Amino acid sequence: MKRFRGAVFKYITSLLSPRDAATADIAVPAKFQEYKAKAEQGDAEAQFNLGFCYDDGRGVKKDYGEAVKWYRQAAEQNFAPAEFNLGYCYANGQGVRKDKEEAVKWFRRAAEQNYAPAQSNLGYCYDNGRGVAKDAVEAVKWYRKAAGQGHPEAQLNLGYCYANGQGVERNTVEAYAWFSMAAKADSDAAESRDLLRKGLTPQQFTDAQKRIKELRSQIAATAISTLKSPR
Repeated sequence: MKRFRGAVFKYITSLLSPRDAATADIAVPAKFQEYKAKAEQGDAEAQFNLGFCYDDGRGVKKDYGEAVKWYRQAAEQNFAPAEFNLGYCYANGQGVRKDKEEAVKWFRRAAEQNYAPAQSNLGYCYDNGRGVAKDAVEAVKWYRKAAGQGHPEAQLNLGYCYANGQGVERNTVEAYAWFSMAAKADSDAAESRDLLRKGLTPQQFTDAQKRIKELRSQIAATAISTLKSPR
């Protein structure tokens, strides 16, 4: 069987609202002045939205330095999406000097608030030794947390970990199940799933289908629990 690739990392640059519950009020260009007024009064979500407006050129000329400024103010108030985006800025040297250790710091702060994109990125950092010592077991830990919330990149990378026995005991059934979970959103996952399918026995395939149903149920339950939790 073809050896599976190492973990593939894709930074998430899209804007996410608190608890991943997208609303129509997130970084609307026409509301730039409203965000600015509230941000200057210390409102963390407005600071985050204002930062993204500068980051993406929504209602104002792009200015990565200003984006970092406002992300930082929101991040210092423990606003997870801002912590995540600030980590991204440090990881890529966008509006600030590139600093992998600082990126890990902010990803971790958001990850510890159960913010799935940050958990996925933190897993990648451990997986590849970026800003932190390599630790395959720790990588699996954070991939699993994000994957359990339905994060496609984390599901894909967790599948690779199981397929290669990296940080976890090799398990092709579990790998197939996680690739399948990510397949709708990620073409690499679909390709890896189809490749792995060729080597599964009939019993393994049956077991994998059962596991997929279990994962779907667990992820759906997690999503419902998150929506019901106090904001």
